[in-house]
Amino acid sequence: MTKLFCFGLGYSAEALARRLATAGWTIAGTARTPEGVARIASFGYEAILFDGLTAAPQATASLESATHVLISASPDEQGDPVLRLHGDDLVRAANLRWIGYLSTIGVYGNSDGQWIDETTTPQPRAERTRRRLEAENGWLAFGEVSGKRVQVFRLGGIYGPGRSVVDDLRDGTARRIVKPNQVFNRIHVEDIATVLAAAANGAGRESVYNVTDDEPSPSQDVILLAARLMGVEAPPEIPFETADLSPMARSFYADNRRVRNRRLHDDLGVTLAFPTYREGIAGILAGTEG
Repeated sequence: MTKLFCFGLGYSAEALARRLATAGWTIAGTARTPEGVARIASFGYEAILFDGLTAAPQATASLESATHVLISASPDEQGDPVLRLHGDDLVRAANLRWIGYLSTIGVYGNSDGQWIDETTTPQPRAERTRRRLEAENGWLAFGEVSGKRVQVFRLGGIYGPGRSVVDDLRDGTARRIVKPNQVFNRIHVEDIATVLAAAANGAGRESVYNVTDDEPSPSQDVILLAARLMGVEAPPEIPFETADLSPMARSFYADNRRVRNRRLHDDLGVTLAFPTYREGIAGILAGTEG
């Protein structure tokens, strides 16, 4: 039996789980709330409540038969909750062949728009990204000590069906905020699943991968294209300096970088289905309107 256990079976993990379940894998996953557990169970997966505060006995039992583990749960003030509460279970998991940790390209900090890659030293500036880097290092160290295969995946901005500018334009929440020379890296959720499936099946010799599309782009360009393809009027441009943004939203504009994904192609052997936002937005529209 090949079994994937997901700590935090959310949007990205669901895309991988769907693909692997179709291939005959057994799927188990956790959620922080009873509602989340019910959602996981509705897919026919083993569903477990794990709040990140105390160990989940059902998770301990399920991990005994896991062959692959994916962690997308966020670190907290005390560090990574999975490593803290279930690290010993993972050490004892005799069938475990692979551990994947979902991180963020935010760990790199700011490069003033210059190109960077996995050899660039991370310099996170926000507390949440500092915690992510600490969690990455914790998992990589765990792999070295335990002998388990661990790979870290630094994700760009995640989008896909139900979570994109297409949805923002439809519900009237899209805002075309312009900060000159600012670009963002993105990645379609189905391309995340492709990357993770390749790694889980044994591809790749590296321990850290940037998971982004091929073209970092300004957010206003993405909204403009989506509006044109949908045949609706694009929202007006709003200068970043005068935009009414939450502290969290504003913090995303603090770092400006272009992240290379060469290792994803050359080492994992992945060809992206959505290499830029153009294919991604067109694909979402084709899927929702076709």
